[in-house]
Amino acid sequence: MKYISTRGEAPALAFDEAMLAGLAPDGGLYIPERWPRLSADKIASFKDLSYAEIAFRAMTPFIGDAIPAADFAAMVEAVYGADNGIFAHPEVTPLVPLGDNEWLLELFHGPTLAFKDISLQLIGRLFDHVLARRSGRVTIIGATSGDTGSAAIEACRDRDNLDIFMLHPKGRVSEVQRRQMTTVMAANVHNIAIEGTFDDCQALLKAAFGDTGFRNEMQLSAVNSINWARVMAQIVYYFTAAAALGAPRKSIAFSVPSGNFGNVFAGYVARRMGLPISRLVVATNSNDILARFFESGRYETAGVTPTVSPSMDIQVSSNFERLLYDLYDRDGTMVSRLLDELAADGGFTVDDARLAGSRALFTGYRLDDPATEATIAAVHRDFGMTIDPHTAIGVAAGRARRPDASTPMIALGCAHPAKFPDVVARATGTAPELPPRLADLLDRPEAYQVLPNDLAAVQDFMRRKATVKVEGMAAS
Repeated sequence: MKYISTRGEAPALAFDEAMLAGLAPDGGLYIPERWPRLSADKIASFKDLSYAEIAFRAMTPFIGDAIPAADFAAMVEAVYGADNGIFAHPEVTPLVPLGDNEWLLELFHGPTLAFKDISLQLIGRLFDHVLARRSGRVTIIGATSGDTGSAAIEACRDRDNLDIFMLHPKGRVSEVQRRQMTTVMAANVHNIAIEGTFDDCQALLKAAFGDTGFRNEMQLSAVNSINWARVMAQIVYYFTAAAALGAPRKSIAFSVPSGNFGNVFAGYVARRMGLPISRLVVATNSNDILARFFESGRYETAGVTPTVSPSMDIQVSSNFERLLYDLYDRDGTMVSRLLDELAADGGFTVDDARLAGSRALFTGYRLDDPATEATIAAVHRDFGMTIDPHTAIGVAAGRARRPDASTPMIALGCAHPAKFPDVVARATGTAPELPPRLADLLDRPEAYQVLPNDLAAVQDFMRRKATVKVEGMAAS
C-alpha cells in the first residue's frame, strides 16, 4: 500500500514514511492510493470477534509490508486487548441503547476521556516502533481545539524518540481540557497557548511544515488528524458498532459531531471498504461551515464563534480536503485550485455533480448552544444518561436527519461529560464528577507558554526546547 498527496505533487510513500511525514511536502494530506475492500463474509465475521481482533483485520490492509504483521498485532493487542490497562471498559467502545433503534457509541473510556485516545494510544506505539527501528527521533507539533492535545500528550509522554509541542487557543478550551495537557510534567512535553483561535493554531502548524528548512532541521511530524494513521485507527469502531447491529446484512447510519472532519471521514473510509453505511450525519455547532457546504455546495469561512462545544469551534476543516480529492476523481490539481481559492477569497463552490455525489452519503445539521443544552437535559430526563455537549449535538443531529426508523442510528459519544462540568450542570442540575484517576486534576500544577499568533515566536520556542538532533547538531 502506497500513500499519495491530495495535491498530487509529492512522491508516493509507504505507510511508515507517510505516518512520520504527517503533512505532504506539497502541502497536501496523504491518502491511500486505493481503498481496500473487505468482503461481506469478512465483515459478518466481525460480530464474534473482540475489538482488538477487528482492529487488526480492519487496519492491516493500510499497513502493507511497512511493519511486520506480528509486530503490528502485538501493538494492537497491547492497546485494545483484554488486559490493555488503558481503556476503562472491556469493550473499548461500548454501544449503549438510547431510544427506539437509536444508539450511543461511547468513545470516551480512554485515559483522557475523549475519542482521540482510541487512535493516539496506538499511534504513540507506532511512532516508537518505527523510530527505534530507524534509530531516529522526531519533533511532533500539534494543534488542538480541546481533546487532541491531551490524548496526544498522554500517548507521547516520556517516549524516548520524540518531543511533542502542542498548540491550543488561549482561553478557548475548557479548564479540564487545558489542565489535562498542562499538568503533564514530562521532559518531552511542551504546551503552547496561542493568543488566537484554533484555526490560528492550525495555520501555524501548517506554516511550520511549509517552512522546509525548519521542517528538516526539527524533523517535524504531526499527530493531528492530518496524519493518516489517526484516520486509519478511527475506522475500527465503525466496523465494531455496525457489526454488532447486524451489518452487513443491514445498513447503519451514523451521526458524528464534527469539527476537523477526521472522525466522520473515517466513516466514509469504512463505507469505501464495504461497510453498508446509509447515512453519515455531519453534526456541527454554530461554526457550521460543514453543514452549510452540504446544504449549498459553498465552502466558505466565517469568524469563529465560541460555543459550549469548543472542540468543534473550527472554520477550516483540514480533513475535508481528503473528501474533495475523492469528489474530484483524485485530481490533485483541482484540489489545489480550490484550496488556493479558499486562501485568497475565503471560500469556493463545487459544481452540482460533486455536491450531489457528496449528498448521496453525507448530510449536515447545525445546533446552537441553547438547543445543545436542551438536548443534554432531555437525554438526562428521558434515559437517565449524562452526555457532554459535543455528544448532544450528535444525538440531536441524528434524530433530525435519520433516514428512517428501521435503520439503526448510532450517535458518536466523543467526550466524557466531566470534561464540561459547567455546561452539564446548567442542563441537568448536577455537575458530573471526574473519574478517580483524574479526581485531583484541578489541584495539579500547570506549565505552559503563552505566545502570540506568530510563526517566528513558535519556531524560536521550539528550537530552544527540543532535543532532536540533525546531522550531529542539537536544536536546543
